Amino acid sequence: MPDAFADLVGQDEAVDMLRRAAASAAAVLRTAGERAESATADDGTVPAAAEGDPGAGMTHAWIFTGPPGSGRSVAARAFAAALQCVHGTGCGECPGCHTTLAGTHADVRLVVPEGLSIGVNEMRALVLRAASTPSGGRWQIVIIEDADRLTEAAGNALLKAVEEPPPRTVFLLCAPSTHPDDISVTIRSRCRVVPLRQPPAAAVAEVLVRRDGIAPDVARWAAAATQGHVGRARRLAGDPQARARREAVLAVPRRLTGVGAAFAAASALIEAAEAEAEASVAEIDAAERAALETALGAGGTGRGAAGAARGAAGQLKDLERRQKSRATRAQRDALDRALVDLAAFYRDALTMALGAPVAPVHTDTAELADAGARSWQAEGALRRLEAVLSCRTAIEANVKPRIAVEAMMLALWKG
Repeated sequence: MPDAFADLVGQDEAVDMLRRAAASAAAVLRTAGERAESATADDGTVPAAAEGDPGAGMTHAWIFTGPPGSGRSVAARAFAAALQCVHGTGCGECPGCHTTLAGTHADVRLVVPEGLSIGVNEMRALVLRAASTPSGGRWQIVIIEDADRLTEAAGNALLKAVEEPPPRTVFLLCAPSTHPDDISVTIRSRCRVVPLRQPPAAAVAEVLVRRDGIAPDVARWAAAATQGHVGRARRLAGDPQARARREAVLAVPRRLTGVGAAFAAASALIEAAEAEAEASVAEIDAAERAALETALGAGGTGRGAAGAARGAAGQLKDLERRQKSRATRAQRDALDRALVDLAAFYRDALTMALGAPVAPVHTDTAELADAGARSWQAEGALRRLEAVLSCRTAIEANVKPRIAVEAMMLALWKG
């Protein structure tokens, strides 16, 4: 049966919490409607609806936390669908559910940072729009993916809205954790937290088979190789290029035969991430530029055409700046996926060196990891794993990716 929460894998407790909150929100709307009808019958006026106490199970601001791949944004969208559902359950079939899940609902705004951060101007505009009355009569919902990317000024702009929320406006934030580095303490104190966990690989495989039609054996392998990350598992199972990139990353330990080889491996990893990022944004960039040029009257002739062209140059430059920021983020994300795969390889070597009774993440490189475990011992495998994790931390701290990766490769070679 259709269900708005069907794609939220392995999160039974969170789903139960969100269903109760959606039911409570629906009850608030019913009560407000009854009061409005009563007031209209008495004196012909309709009071503001759904103000005051939003109900025991519902509140105006939520934070969805969990590790990458746990389904933070999936949970937020599913909850938004349940709030817009005419039945108040997240049936997955009604227009409210369908349009919310499809991203076309007029009262649901999704913020996905294209660059490395979410700026204050974007947040102010969003908060202003969120204060309007819901066109569908239910809720205005703002979903902010990667809320940990809010700049300090953008966080302050959001805080004002969360402190004094407009009637029937709900904020859904997604962040890795409630640590102050991810979300400010003041915003956290005004939100209800929905903690999500890494879903089991078996549950991820089941979704890939059911929803995407992937062969069961391929689904199980992809779910294990991506450590339960639903999005990466789907990409790995269905994209031959993604599998080729993964194989190239897992070949790195064999290539580290000297200083020159370490620098060559670093260059190859950076270039592969750049190529993947460029391919992922090229079509979007071209479509955006073509649409803007058409809107600005590109190729026009006659009086005023030259002046219009000069005025368009500034807008095109602004578009190029935004696209460059998006490309930088895409490169960082592609590189991070490679580093996660590499870290999992050294994790496999470490568990084998320790004789831990756990299955390897990368079954197809288990023999290589076992050979590394015998050669490096547990201490050497741990140092290499720490080198990969330190590289990720350095890049998050805005160290230039090439410098961080070169340092990592040298550390992996030296052991």
